[in-house]
Amino acid sequence: MSEAPDETTRRARRGSVPPRHGRQKRRLSAVFPAVAGVLTMAIALSGAYAFYTYDQLASNVTIINAITGKKDTKNDVDGQAQNILLVGDDHRPDNATPEQMAELSTESDGGATNTDTMIVLHINADGSQATMISFPRDSYVDIPNVGKGKLNSAFYYGTLNGGGDTGGAKLLIQTIENLSGLQIDHYVRVSLLGFYQVVKELGPVNVCLNNAVNDPYSGVNLPKGKSTLDAKQALSFVRQRHGLPNGDLDRNVRQQYFLSQEARKVLSAGTLLNPIKLGNILKAVGGSIQTDTDLVSLGSQMRNLRPGNIQSATIPTLGTPTIYVNGSALSIVQVDEVGLPAFVQGLVGEPEAYTKAGRAQPANTTVTVLNGSGVEGAAAAATQNLTARGFQVGAPGSSDTTKATQVQYPKGMESQAKAVVRVTPGAVAVRTSAVTGVTLVLGSDGKTVSAPSQPGSSASKPSSGGSGGSTSTKKPDARPSKEPSPKSTDVHNYGKANVCIN
Repeated sequence: MSEAPDETTRRARRGSVPPRHGRQKRRLSAVFPAVAGVLTMAIALSGAYAFYTYDQLASNVTIINAITGKKDTKNDVDGQAQNILLVGDDHRPDNATPEQMAELSTESDGGATNTDTMIVLHINADGSQATMISFPRDSYVDIPNVGKGKLNSAFYYGTLNGGGDTGGAKLLIQTIENLSGLQIDHYVRVSLLGFYQVVKELGPVNVCLNNAVNDPYSGVNLPKGKSTLDAKQALSFVRQRHGLPNGDLDRNVRQQYFLSQEARKVLSAGTLLNPIKLGNILKAVGGSIQTDTDLVSLGSQMRNLRPGNIQSATIPTLGTPTIYVNGSALSIVQVDEVGLPAFVQGLVGEPEAYTKAGRAQPANTTVTVLNGSGVEGAAAAATQNLTARGFQVGAPGSSDTTKATQVQYPKGMESQAKAVVRVTPGAVAVRTSAVTGVTLVLGSDGKTVSAPSQPGSSASKPSSGGSGGSTSTKKPDARPSKEPSPKSTDVHNYGKANVCIN
């Protein structure tokens, strides 16, 4: 099997290996959740047996220098929270035996390095809540120094010209940071064999489906309702994409659901209070992991985590079109790249500086409107309303299509951003280094600047209690309505009992 990834828009600069258009045979193709092993280890290592099991685990885990440099506090939107990039790929460890390959219903992959599962595990500052944010493998995105390509090829391009696994990790991290606006604090990569061994050691896993499935490609054959899966069935379950309404996007749901149910099992007394079982789990998965940090530190971050506090989300997309690259058809996932930072901010919450800032007066706020809604004239209309409300405005322009209306602002302009959010009900404020001033991007959600009320009308007006600038002494909440804190309808909690999925 070729190592090269799916086609990119233009030839990569990092090497001369010609990209391929797709796998002719996916075999077991590791569309599996790396985070299963990570959650298992992290939760286990935060318990009483951490020091008992750590020595045997540490000797097997490979440490790579994937995270370099100091944290960029200027552009860090989530403060003391941690973001761990969890990567699952289809490489089979060199020491995998023929018997293990047969047990997995697979064979040697020829050294493939594509990453088929990419999840950012966001853990809040006190470790009590987490969100798994899935990035579909076929997302067609900008890969630094490469061009447009599928997200799962970024790691491959980073390995070229002597980059190795460290170079692959760094390029994948950079790609996801640029895409999401989040800073990655830690990196963990788990192999296909590692996932299988963790599930095998944990024992049967319960799942529930709203409809029966029979997919010969993945091997999954389950009835409607509850089923109990062994490790081999679990692999089939998390890799299914055929026969699902949204293909790869629904496969992300499979992975999120399975991980949440697995976390429930890990946190059960029967697992955490059994040192033999814990030791076997940690020993089984250790040789299949690469990370930038020691796992005890990683586990301590999750010490207060409970299954009911693990939510799941998939990045916003605009469709799954087929495009043509160099004359060849390529099926991709089109990411809502403009709206993605707003989506992420809705998950992780507003930066502390924004929450604490007062609201500037319109006369002290300059804003430019960009139209990403697809509605002709929307930016001009919003600009007119902003002018009528007393804002300083720039010439309206256009943006790539996006779902979410957002107010983008650089660090230090929180007060001005709040002034624009105040008159754009439902807009999300997003701190980003991509802009140098406050920018209102209109999305297809239909949210826009409300027209000022006419004299004598009963329509509400913006509060006059805001400051003339960012040095306001008034409390941010001393106004008629709260700042919007949107929640995506695509966010789910699969860690509760008796939850079924399609």
